[in-house]
Amino acid sequence: MDLGLKDRVYVVTGATRGLGHASARELVADGAKVVVSGREEKSVADAAAALGPNAVGVAVDNADPEAPARLIGTARERFARFDGILISVGGPPPGFVADNTDEQWRAAFESVFLGAVRLARAAAAELGEGGVIGFVLSGSVHEPIPGLTISNGLRPGLAGFAKSLADELGPRGIRVVGLLPGRIDTDRVRELDSRSADPEATRQAAESRIPLRRYGTPEEFGRTAAFLLSPAASYLSGVMLPVDGGYRHGF
Repeated sequence: MDLGLKDRVYVVTGATRGLGHASARELVADGAKVVVSGREEKSVADAAAALGPNAVGVAVDNADPEAPARLIGTARERFARFDGILISVGGPPPGFVADNTDEQWRAAFESVFLGAVRLARAAAAELGEGGVIGFVLSGSVHEPIPGLTISNGLRPGLAGFAKSLADELGPRGIRVVGLLPGRIDTDRVRELDSRSADPEATRQAAESRIPLRRYGTPEEFGRTAAFLLSPAASYLSGVMLPVDGGYRHGF
């Protein structure tokens, strides 16, 4: 199936590793060009180099108010167009209600929530018909995940923002989509598993609750993201798509 991605240009934030990098890799594999971002110069340069000549890296934090202009400007300067953005950010610190400090909440709000809102607003102002804004969120949009209190507090609100944005931008032919990863085998998920007394038992218990009986791979998530961002998904907007092996049992 031709996704129609050839020569389209996307910004992918948080793309030095994990789900963001997997998504950028699949976009490039299908012919798109990408601007990838992350906080550290070296990791951004390494990620862009790994993706090849159709990728360029920008070292910037999602929380930086200048990030949207820098990223979209780079897309236009380097590749002469801008077709969409996938807003991904590393998960906030784990912890329960009593563990997380005000400073952790503020920092997470700036990067996970407000940074994403700024990026989406800037993209909305620059995109034309056929453009797309994607958010990498979490299964916590529907059901809180124990030990991830900050994420549980911020992700559902961002999903609500995305739904509102889909309504506002739909008449202009701009789509807004969300991806809700479950247990994908990334460094972040392995780190969370490792916090338990028996990481292997924790993983096995988690897999037993997934109908497909395994964690997903970053490549599987990336292919789903590439499809949702592509013209092949041109009538999908306002959706929050679980990528979780069937873990979510509700409709």
